[in-house]
Amino acid sequence: MKKIDFMLTAFRDGLQSAYGARVFSKDYLPIVKACAEAGIGHFESGGGALFQSSFFYCNENAFDVMDAFREAAGPSANLQTLARGINVVGLDSQSSDVIRLHAQLFKKHGVTTIRNFDALNDVQNLIYSGQCIVEAGLKHEIAITMMDLPPGSPSAHTSEFYLHVLKEVLDADIPYHSLCFKDATGTARPRMVYETIKAARKLLGQDARIVFHTHETAGTGTLCYVSAIEAGADQVDLSMAPLSGGTSQPDIVTLWHALRGSDYSLDVDIHKIIILEEMLKEALADYMLPPEATRVEPLIPFFPMPGGALTANTQMLRDNNMLDKYPEVVTAMGDVVAKGGFGTAVTPVSQFYFQQAFNNVLYGPWKRISEGYGKIVLGYFGKTPLPPDPEVVRIAQQQLNLAPTTDSPLALNDRNPNKGLAAAAAMLESANLKKTDENLFIAATCLDKGILFLKGKAKPNVRKISDAAQARDAAASSVSTSEKPADAVTVMLGNKAFAVKFSKNLVIVNGTAYSFQVKDGIDAEAVAKTATLPKASELPGVNETRFVESSFSGRVVKVQKKAGDKVAVGETVLIVNSMGIEIPINSPYSGIIQTMFIMQGDMLEMGTALYRVNTIAHGTVETVARAAEALTAEQPAELGGTAMTQILSPIAGLVLRIYKEPGEKISIGESLLVMESMKMERPVNSTVAGVIEQLLVKQGDLVDASQVLAIVRL
Repeated sequence: MKKIDFMLTAFRDGLQSAYGARVFSKDYLPIVKACAEAGIGHFESGGGALFQSSFFYCNENAFDVMDAFREAAGPSANLQTLARGINVVGLDSQSSDVIRLHAQLFKKHGVTTIRNFDALNDVQNLIYSGQCIVEAGLKHEIAITMMDLPPGSPSAHTSEFYLHVLKEVLDADIPYHSLCFKDATGTARPRMVYETIKAARKLLGQDARIVFHTHETAGTGTLCYVSAIEAGADQVDLSMAPLSGGTSQPDIVTLWHALRGSDYSLDVDIHKIIILEEMLKEALADYMLPPEATRVEPLIPFFPMPGGALTANTQMLRDNNMLDKYPEVVTAMGDVVAKGGFGTAVTPVSQFYFQQAFNNVLYGPWKRISEGYGKIVLGYFGKTPLPPDPEVVRIAQQQLNLAPTTDSPLALNDRNPNKGLAAAAAMLESANLKKTDENLFIAATCLDKGILFLKGKAKPNVRKISDAAQARDAAASSVSTSEKPADAVTVMLGNKAFAVKFSKNLVIVNGTAYSFQVKDGIDAEAVAKTATLPKASELPGVNETRFVESSFSGRVVKVQKKAGDKVAVGETVLIVNSMGIEIPINSPYSGIIQTMFIMQGDMLEMGTALYRVNTIAHGTVETVARAAEALTAEQPAELGGTAMTQILSPIAGLVLRIYKEPGEKISIGESLLVMESMKMERPVNSTVAGVIEQLLVKQGDLVDASQVLAIVRL
């Protein structure tokens, strides 16, 4: 009976695939120790998405986690990490000095083996990275990435194609210790897996070590493992509940059962495994497990997406209240993959595919090319399996202002002054941070968010069930029952009823969301200035013509004003659906609308002109004073005040950079700050001209869509 080896992936790929890697290491490291004591000696311990997620979500230093993992697993365990060729553990490709430092640092922090792949299966991207891994004293497991395609697709991903890639690996003379066929999407058919590994075994001989990796996403993962084993694979990757099945790897217990009565065995004490799984379930019981992580998705072959990317992307859609867009986005994935040249849907390419599909849904097909996807089709990540669509290449070239290239990505990166250790050192020096090897690598691969972490300004962003419950309890206990505000009320004004709901910094009236602020007493002057405009006879005349632009993208769902209408400061002119949320566009000026440039149903881009208004001084000082006196006699208004307006966040995300400070002037269209959302950077531009009165966020803050970022004095 042949013993089949396995690597336990629960603490890297399992965490990524089930929880989007948003789990604190202190909660799972005790189970690592228990697994080692139970006889498991091969762990996937880091790398891949887990490296950046440590900084981005858990507010932990990935190198510290790697050291703690080695201590928990013991000195003899084979600890394996995942690398993305010349991207190493980042989404962007790196220069030679960063790639070399990656191997050296991972060796220093307890790693034994690095599995190394290129999402495009461009062997040129594996040569130098593989050499660095071996020279650092690590075992190199070279990987060929797999997936299947929908019926009728070109023959880019077949057994013959993978065998051709393997021959290119051999011709390139890349040093390696084992070979892995890696199917991150779980879409490879069992028969294709069998034929591929059978051919690889024949080519490499009986002494070569062959590994197969898949996910259960499409429901065929266990069958693929049996097929791989029967074709001659020496090892497969397995996980443990609750980090197994669904978007993750098949479970140890499942494959153990599938092999019973055959010529193969996992050679484990299955009763110990069952106990370990119960321990792991208890350790992670406090985390929110997304339902999509636990189920099979039969349609995944039609929109290949890795398990880890699937849950990471649904989590980001949840952050932006856009989970309802998920079916449309994944439907758009097929076209994006085909026109992008059929690179394998594995990080970072899978993330670029998702970003482009997201843009195609939100803004219209190919109206906005994401930077990562554009660079793929233009050749900046290497050669795609098939040529990208020429029209998409043309659009990407135009939008990104980049020429297509056939140069080596590594050579391009080495010539790029914004990449490499020198650029990372400049970032650290600018932030007054120590230039250790670890800090240099963090800056190079995590950029602004890495610097944010090193400066101590990052915040954890995990979903623990008890944290939410405790927050609700704390909020409830902060006021007495009689003082507790209702979440929803019905307000009667005359004979009209209004449904009013409160959600964070929004009030939703009859289904339309408005930002609001509350202050004690009655600000009579503010009310007078934003009330209905005075009669024409009282108007001092037109001051100037202003254009109002959109500060975000979205679809116009309602237009409440037309040409010729009067409008007051703060009055809603139109309502836009952006990121699944209805956001009111309030006027920054008082005046008369001369021209409306949009209509209901229009798709807006950031900076789209919405309307033109002839501004009017809002009554004389005497007019404001009389209105204030009428509102309240006991709170006389101070004369000569200035109108204020708010800049709202169009999306949920992380504040990366802030360009303005209180007291500084800001112009229409000028960037207030830059946010990161959906793993893309996005500027937030002002729709008004004025002076920053208050800045309500700081670098590193996590903000919600429609949250007030700043108050501007007009």
